Amino acid sequence: MNIYKWMQFTVLATVLTSPFSAAAEFVDVLDSPAQASKLAHHNMLIGLAQAGERMVAVGQRGHILYSDDIEQGWQQARVPVSSDLVAVHFPTAQQGWAVGHDGVVLHSSDGGHSWARQLDGRQVGTLVRDHYQALADQDPSDERWAGLVAEGERLIDEGADKPFLDVWFANEQVGYIVGAFNLIFRTTDGGQNWIPWLERTDNHEAFNLYAINRVGNELFIVGEQGLILKLDPVAEHFTATSTPYRGTFFGITGDSRVALAFGLRGNAYRSVDGGANWKPVDLSLNSSITSGTVAADGRVILVSQGGHVLVSQDNAASFQLLARHSLGIVAAARFSKPDVLTMAGTRGVRAFPMQ
Repeated sequence: MNIYKWMQFTVLATVLTSPFSAAAEFVDVLDSPAQASKLAHHNMLIGLAQAGERMVAVGQRGHILYSDDIEQGWQQARVPVSSDLVAVHFPTAQQGWAVGHDGVVLHSSDGGHSWARQLDGRQVGTLVRDHYQALADQDPSDERWAGLVAEGERLIDEGADKPFLDVWFANEQVGYIVGAFNLIFRTTDGGQNWIPWLERTDNHEAFNLYAINRVGNELFIVGEQGLILKLDPVAEHFTATSTPYRGTFFGITGDSRVALAFGLRGNAYRSVDGGANWKPVDLSLNSSITSGTVAADGRVILVSQGGHVLVSQDNAASFQLLARHSLGIVAAARFSKPDVLTMAGTRGVRAFPMQ
């Protein structure tokens, strides 16, 4: 199942089956802080990141958890919204960002202990409209701007329902957020200001942008319909690379030797030339690959929606099934220690020794 739609379905099912849903007074999740729960680490968690030696997990209802030693347990952070969060990234041990549904962007300056809102979906449309209106005023002859102004107006009319699906920062100042229907913003001041980059992608069909990640020295975005974009830092433009795959990519991982894009129904494609060419990798698996990471010793790890853990010791040319876990749907995996893989999913977080 498409992970984005799966998350929407899960949230809707939770609301519809709640015995209090019909009678409870509506409170916007953007105005409701995440509730503390002793069982938060057993609930649905979707994103993982490493903040120095600390692990940080984000998930449903605005839950953010952190642990300095996962064997000793997890603590819940203070979060100002209860929107579902799907991704988190820390470029340093202290500075981190999390994104999710309702156009939410959160920032932490204390290693994930507490969070503040930087952006939400009620502002996104206005930012888009005003940014491109200013460009249209400067150059009325450029026909692109009128369409993007109209896109901003559409986002305003539709409300705060468009999710950001991933976040990546190069350092404490420069970062990107990407999401549904080609939503992409850049900041150069740590998120104090977010600049729309909708015209800076080769994504004319406005496919969903599911993940952004640096692999080696290249910054990639992956999404629907086999979309792989690579940043041209001189032109400040994400340029499409040609792939033989027309399904959905959920993520991309690798190092200076190899880039590996992965996605729906066990599909994975490998590049050893900086994304110029992509070739399929046979995983012998029909379960969607939801997360990938690289171990300190260079092993490439993939995790499937069904809990499969696959490992490659030859730069992602081939993979072996290492284990399968009954964790429900697995959404993310990261190394918390050199030999410990932490996985997050519908049943919370679990640690898996990789010795």
